[in-house]
Amino acid sequence: MNGLMIKSLAFSALLIVATIAVVMSLDIDIFADSVNAITMGGAIAIAVLTGAVTTKYINQMKTDTASGQLADENWDGIGEYENELPSGWAYTFLAVFMWSMWYGFFGYPINAYSQIGEYNEEVLAYNAKFEEKHKTDDAATLKEMGESIFLVQCQQCHGTTGDGLSGRAQDFTVHRTKAQVLDIINNGQNALAAFPGGMPAGMASGADAEAIAAYVAGGFKGQAPAAFATCASCHGADGKGTPMVGPQINGYDIHNTLAKGKKGLIGRMPAFSTLITPVQEKALTAYVQSLAN
Repeated sequence: MNGLMIKSLAFSALLIVATIAVVMSLDIDIFADSVNAITMGGAIAIAVLTGAVTTKYINQMKTDTASGQLADENWDGIGEYENELPSGWAYTFLAVFMWSMWYGFFGYPINAYSQIGEYNEEVLAYNAKFEEKHKTDDAATLKEMGESIFLVQCQQCHGTTGDGLSGRAQDFTVHRTKAQVLDIINNGQNALAAFPGGMPAGMASGADAEAIAAYVAGGFKGQAPAAFATCASCHGADGKGTPMVGPQINGYDIHNTLAKGKKGLIGRMPAFSTLITPVQEKALTAYVQSLAN
């Protein structure tokens, strides 16, 4: 047994001892269940394989010489041999693949207990209980709940008061300005992923565009201009949006933004549909819409 082999075995033993020591320091019973035992077995196998593979290839680099048929292609005089894949590599790949199939379906079945699965079940159960408890909450309660959700999920980008942090994100404290609405009318918009078709440019122009922009920016107060009929065909007469056709423009389209995300002022806002329940979405909508009042 040469010196390299001894060093390799010593290194593998050190890794195994260190792994066991760390696990014991965390007061984890290795054999408490099959998952812990399999995990520890995998750690020991990795330590042994690391030592064996390192020894094999260091020795091989000392003694082997390049041989075989060179490929026709080369790069600045550097070519490669057309040698077959080493059988050890191929057998190792097949062994790992077969082991992964065994582990997934038999060693630790994909439909069996898991901590992640238990957590997901508890979350679903809690959300169902939460929805049932708060489905009849009044507007004041929803607004208060929405503020809490906003401070946890939204204020990092939109600011604690919803002011958009000096233009870094959408400012909820004001309705869209007339200039912003005119820009959308003149240039179109395709910000909401829920409406991939987007809004084409030039749906109105001149005095009609000015009247529409003033009406929308003013929060839909007063009599709608006649030209708004063009907008109402997609966004609805009240500006609350039409499913799969046009988003809400009277206030902010919270539902579609949370569901699919949106192209924002500083990048793309991710979807939050998996983090927000229907009641929480209703509450968040009530709070956000109140910020511009």
